[in-house]
Amino acid sequence: MTTLDDLPLRSELKGRSPYGAPQLDVEVRLNTNENPYSLPEPVAEAVEQALAAVLRDLNRYPDREAEALRADLAAYLGAATGHDGLTGANLWAANGSNEVQQQLLQVFGGPGHLAMGFSPSYSMHEILAAGTGTQWHDAQRGADFALRPESASSLVRVYQPDIVFLCSPNNPTGTALDLEVIESVAREAPGVVVVDEAYGEFAREGTPSAVTLLPKYPRLIVTRTMSKAFAFAGVRLGYLAADPAVVQAVQLVRLPYHLSALTQAAARAALANSPLLLAQVEAIKTERDRIVAGLRALDLTVADSDANFVLFATPTRDQQATWQALLDRSVLVRDVGLPGWLRVTAGTHDETTWFLEAMAEVVADQRNAAPKETVTVGQEKSSDES
Repeated sequence: MTTLDDLPLRSELKGRSPYGAPQLDVEVRLNTNENPYSLPEPVAEAVEQALAAVLRDLNRYPDREAEALRADLAAYLGAATGHDGLTGANLWAANGSNEVQQQLLQVFGGPGHLAMGFSPSYSMHEILAAGTGTQWHDAQRGADFALRPESASSLVRVYQPDIVFLCSPNNPTGTALDLEVIESVAREAPGVVVVDEAYGEFAREGTPSAVTLLPKYPRLIVTRTMSKAFAFAGVRLGYLAADPAVVQAVQLVRLPYHLSALTQAAARAALANSPLLLAQVEAIKTERDRIVAGLRALDLTVADSDANFVLFATPTRDQQATWQALLDRSVLVRDVGLPGWLRVTAGTHDETTWFLEAMAEVVADQRNAAPKETVTVGQEKSSDES
């Protein structure tokens, strides 16, 4: 039987494993940063009507450039971030923000080019770089998981990457970047700077988006997704905002008719009902803050979060034992590969209650079983996140 070792894989793909998180049948699934709420009924009905309207034209190719969808995205994002100058020419959409980022690597990366990120961060960026033959440099965040303007820009100055990836809010740590950090990198970078704002809608009050910096930096690119805030993970719709020249560059590598008519119709219907969906975001933020407060009440170290998830230190250095103890209580959280840390997604009120009660039991059991250990943060590299 043929195995991967028998195939002529590219060298940068040898020894790798497919990206993914465990999909287990549990009562409380809080490991993949999904929106815990179904679409509100009025939104579901609007999506159904939009899909019905295009069903009889599925023998024809969709709008290749998704112009109507891009205009709708520009209107939504401009209103959400306070950037009233966005138009469809500034927006590009694809099947999830991962495909958008892959297209950016196809355009600005590839063999002989360097991409850089600051770990612990979203591991898919490195995987996408490998898939496009782009060299990857893994810079490290500080011991407190922070990224500061001087250190970030100095590393860019040294390595001269063609693409810099920044996450804000960062995955898996959850905290948004100060705009000063993004500007310091944008000023120094010889190529493009990609700010991944997949969780931007969940940021705490007063947190500005990097979208506001686009007029000042023509090589700055902000990627977003409808998977999280819009409860659209099953639709797969991501997008970027950038200078129109960047959008034109991405069109050089996009596959023909890459966004189906069904995807475009569903996304436009959801955008037309964004206030209903964003009301759910406020409920999720309430549960996130409840998780932060609840875990700190258990005397655990918790990272500040601007996302729909929380990174927390486990009672002992063995985070796998805590992960298993929670699973034994039918709660699935994410082991992101940081010794002594786990990540939990904010769920519904009942799911949050279940998690916090289970966590209180686990903490009591583990502290009774062994002396408390001190966790040293931020030195190890993260594994897969989503």
